[in-house]
Amino acid sequence: MPEHAAAAWHVRESALTPEDAGARESIFALANGYVGVRGTLDEAQPSVSRGTFMSGVYEYHPLSYPEGGYGHPDHGQAVIGVADGTTVRLQVDGVPLDVREAPPEEHDRVLDLRAGTVRRRTEWVTPRGARMRLTSTRVVSLVHRSVSAVRYEVEALDRAVQVVVRSDLVANGTPPKVHNSDPRVAEVLERPFRARLSRCHGTGGVLVHRTHGSRIGVAAAVDHAVELPEGGAVSTQCDDDQVVTTLVTDLRPGERTGFVKYLCHVMSTDDPSVDLQERALAGLDGARRRGWDGLLADQRSELDEFWDGADVELDSDPELQLAVRFDLFQLLQSAACVSGAPVGAKGLTGGGYSGHTFWDIEGFVLPALALLRPLDAARLLRWRSSTLDRARERAGVLGLAGASFPWRTIDGHEVSAYWPASTAAMHVNADIARAFCWYADVTGEDLTTVGGLDVLVETARVWAAMAHEDHEGRVHLFGMTGPDEYTGVVDDNVFTNLMARGNLRAAADACEQHPEHVGRLRVTAEELQQWRRTAEAVHVPYDAVLGVHPSNEGFTTYGEWDFGSLRNAYPIEKNAHYAKVYRRQVVKQADLVLALWWCSEAFTAEQTARNLDYYEQRTVRDSSLSASVQAVVCARVGHLDLALSYLRESALVDLRDLQGDSQGGLHLAAAAGSWLAVVCGFGGLRTEGPELRLAPRLPEGLHRIAFRLRWRGHRIGVEVTRSGTVVRLLDDAAGEVPVRVDDELLTVTAERAASAPLCTPRPPTSTPRQPPGREPRA
Repeated sequence: MPEHAAAAWHVRESALTPEDAGARESIFALANGYVGVRGTLDEAQPSVSRGTFMSGVYEYHPLSYPEGGYGHPDHGQAVIGVADGTTVRLQVDGVPLDVREAPPEEHDRVLDLRAGTVRRRTEWVTPRGARMRLTSTRVVSLVHRSVSAVRYEVEALDRAVQVVVRSDLVANGTPPKVHNSDPRVAEVLERPFRARLSRCHGTGGVLVHRTHGSRIGVAAAVDHAVELPEGGAVSTQCDDDQVVTTLVTDLRPGERTGFVKYLCHVMSTDDPSVDLQERALAGLDGARRRGWDGLLADQRSELDEFWDGADVELDSDPELQLAVRFDLFQLLQSAACVSGAPVGAKGLTGGGYSGHTFWDIEGFVLPALALLRPLDAARLLRWRSSTLDRARERAGVLGLAGASFPWRTIDGHEVSAYWPASTAAMHVNADIARAFCWYADVTGEDLTTVGGLDVLVETARVWAAMAHEDHEGRVHLFGMTGPDEYTGVVDDNVFTNLMARGNLRAAADACEQHPEHVGRLRVTAEELQQWRRTAEAVHVPYDAVLGVHPSNEGFTTYGEWDFGSLRNAYPIEKNAHYAKVYRRQVVKQADLVLALWWCSEAFTAEQTARNLDYYEQRTVRDSSLSASVQAVVCARVGHLDLALSYLRESALVDLRDLQGDSQGGLHLAAAAGSWLAVVCGFGGLRTEGPELRLAPRLPEGLHRIAFRLRWRGHRIGVEVTRSGTVVRLLDDAAGEVPVRVDDELLTVTAERAASAPLCTPRPPTSTPRQPPGREPRA
């Protein structure tokens, strides 16, 4: 592959910089949605946060409250590292390899987005002057969900040396970073597993453990296909928490030693330990039989198919091109093999946010997956609908009918200890309902196949229970927190009200389309009428003096934030008390602007432009979620260059560690949002109705945009240039696919593409400005 072509698919590290080590561990993480490993070096040290994670494997921990309160969660949940097999300890002539003591003369590490591997090559000189070379390659299989593997090789380049290699599989050895001063939390999470079974043989072994509190069983098995010069020796020792395989050999110049390390992880909340052991060993047997080359071939084949249906091309900006592909790769890694568990905000790339899933998974990740990998999206929706009974219980605690989904969770129970930013953010229920509707629109599948009808009904009931009708017949939602966490517990948050309206209408429509389920759900005709009446009467505040929508009742009358003197006090939440922040016109992340995208039908074009201009001047983007939203709305209004700048910020948030917190794991919602910014922003994609609707736009900084997606069983390719837009059907399916481009209805077949001229409308306002120092950061 030519170097320039490789650069478009390779994330490369050519030097080791300690200050970036944590973020690099996240960037070079590998996962498949079932198991994930941090991108640490092979050696035990240096590392910031080692770990192998499995989706749905967590432990309970205490929550402390300065003051008790009704309805507070009883305990927290945190993702925990399972048995980790990434560590390989190398000694040459009795001296351990430590890049801090012996800086490499050559270091090259590459995340290959087409091969799905991380390759490393390091050359260094030992204290005795021997030149050595280490090469390793890691893979977490996207095909065989329990399997990961490492190929590890050490070569003596110019002198005879003795080499000792210890390859570990260790449980209870990677405690999470605990950002909690309560010592009980660290105590619980330090050693979360109790040993159940262990055994070993000459080149490997198996460990079975169960968590103390959540009672989740995990088995990990390891084996090594060893390559040893004549005279070398291999042995394995084990105890309750570790399996250690050791290679000892002498190497002459030009000789090598190493192994292929096969790993298999399985988990279950129900199966006995012996069954878990046998499942892990069976998976390991399958991996050994497939072999290293077979695993790599399977990985490449799976990725070839993925990129054939998902690739994005952004001509003229190589850095952005690579960043968006990196983001797409992270979406694949987050969900390819997920089963019976949620996708956390960090996926399986780190322990940030304690591994919890939030509304932004349904808000951003799931819509992207529905357009790229609908089977993965369906599995995530089925997990969410499987937690409906727990959401009903939570609604009961809150004194409401219906179901109220948690702000943050792993198993479906609410675990947030700060209610103004969690329980008060009831928009999560409408966000989840929207995800089910989006999936149905994009795939053409029935809502009932993923449990969507039940979710829509129960979330509609919770909105109806919270609605307050005033003496003029207007419906209000009081005491809500919208997406902007710098404006908490307010009345009539516009985003929340509009999303609730959409939720109520969608539930009523779905019930009318599925009368056979109405009896089972005990939906009456009176209830359906109430939902529609409530939706029509929802109050949407408007400031007629300023000609904009306040994000909540009275927001435009709050005091202005002093952006000038506080321009270096970011993030604001770490430099000012919420009591002050809540009373000012300062926005953490897109809130009203998110409504301009998700609820666009509620605003005229002029209102959208004026609202965008107003909130651009007050939004500080202390959240990685914001830039992609602002990119979409800027593109739709016509501020294309600004939209491109926001797209760059969103896409590069982890590769440049723009938020300064990537060491805790990657920002999955920002990754999904970046792709959505391309497709829904510059592509203008909308999903309402049976037609694929596009309104393509092309900024000055790009000469061409091309993207692919799946629409109702078809693979669609869209190409946007100055000459116009071309839409192609990429599969051989018979029939026509209706596509509406800038309101012109076209048809696409396998034999005939559709084309339309590029429309570049003039924006109705001048380019918005941002608070001082908060312009797009990439």
